[in-house]
Amino acid sequence: MHDFGPQQNLLTVLLIDDDLVSREVMATVLTMSGYTVHTAAGGEASLEVLGAGGCDPSVILVDAQMPGLSGNELIEELRARSRASIYVISASNAPDEIVAAADGFLLKPLTADGLQKLLKAHAPQAAHSEPSRPTPAPVPQTGDQVVSPKTLAELREMMPEAAVRQIYAAIVADLDKRIGALEAAIAGGDAAEVRRIGHAIKGGCGMAGALQAARLGALLESGILESNGNHLDNTSSVIGDLRAAARRLESMLEAGFSV
Repeated sequence: MHDFGPQQNLLTVLLIDDDLVSREVMATVLTMSGYTVHTAAGGEASLEVLGAGGCDPSVILVDAQMPGLSGNELIEELRARSRASIYVISASNAPDEIVAAADGFLLKPLTADGLQKLLKAHAPQAAHSEPSRPTPAPVPQTGDQVVSPKTLAELREMMPEAAVRQIYAAIVADLDKRIGALEAAIAGGDAAEVRRIGHAIKGGCGMAGALQAARLGALLESGILESNGNHLDNTSSVIGDLRAAARRLESMLEAGFSV
């Protein structure tokens, strides 16, 4: 669990997301905006945070797809332990029953401006209002663009350069771990795990504007690269592209983010 101390008298947010990159980007943006942020890497961990008594959130942001305790079951447990408004977040449309159980749905990648607007507009009496479902935004076809200049500029406005660099360094490290997990899933013929990893890459990299990696994650999640049922021969070709995207991000770090 990663906790950030309060910097202004603003809302307290509990952020629940098993994807390290998404969690760190959102937590950093919110913290730099002055919010008190507590994080948890999964459903069970979030209940431990609430049970410890040091976190009384006004808003809970919870990822829709996590291993272990998740979905409606997790939302019910959160409702029993907190009066907070609960917003489901996901890189893809969440199931209708999960959206209906929450107070709203937010599609990743969430922008810094979008997160702040949500929290500034939040009012306790508005809790449990009818949730809305946005139209999914397509993953941009970016060509050779490694990082979105707009997202990079927003992050630089929100935080020191050192914090921005830490975010992209975390993305590179996370991609290297995901690539290893993808290779194992492909070798084992586990198409569902490949799609799950793709979903995580799309969401986390999309949050930070890492466009090439997010696009490749979306392809993996969609399953369109699979052939002959669960045979993953075509999917394995994306490994090289993901590795190249990670190295380009690494080169950008060394070059000082010239985009």
